[in-house]
Amino acid sequence: MLTVDHIIPRAKGGPDSWENLVAACVSCNNKKGDRTLHESQMTLLRRPIRPNHVMFIRHFVGTVDDHWKPYLFMN
Repeated sequence: MLTVDHIIPRAKGGPDSWENLVAACVSCNNKKGDRTLHESQMTLLRRPIRPNHVMFIRHFVGTVDDHWKPYLFMN
């Protein structure tokens, strides 16, 4: 199961923004706790990226009809 974790904890001034939120397994989220990456001796596998509608469609809707791709900027 995945959780959402703050890279910089909210208790330490971290915002609720896509730049500061990542998916993490429960075990890693618990290991990091309310600490920074440095304090928890952990590193990110990759930096967060800005979410967009194409990501949503690909991950949650499934396949996209080829006729719709030009309108979704998926050419």
